[in-house]
Amino acid sequence: EAVKEALSDVREGADILMVKPALAYLDVISAVKEATNLPLAAYSVSGEYAMMKAAAKMGLIDEYSVMCESAVSAFRAGADILITYYACELAEAMRKGDIG
Repeated sequence: EAVKEALSDVREGADILMVKPALAYLDVISAVKEATNLPLAAYSVSGEYAMMKAAAKMGLIDEYSVMCESAVSAFRAGADILITYYACELAEAMRKGDIG
């Protein structure tokens, strides 16, 4: 269904496509990327951010590692752009060479 909607958006003149939430729909990101030629944004929504923050606060995850890996997974799935509340932190991780 998501691919059908994306193709409809393309026919209607979209300049860019977006999939949200990012982490739960990595398969959709991949399918939309394969079916279209437009730039594709993955939107990591506030719930994903809050989930990582809460898990880190409870000591369940290493927030930095999970933040980096979640960003990489969106790009690996086919996203060209990532919209995220971690934008500044990810820019710093890229500057440091922790992610490419």
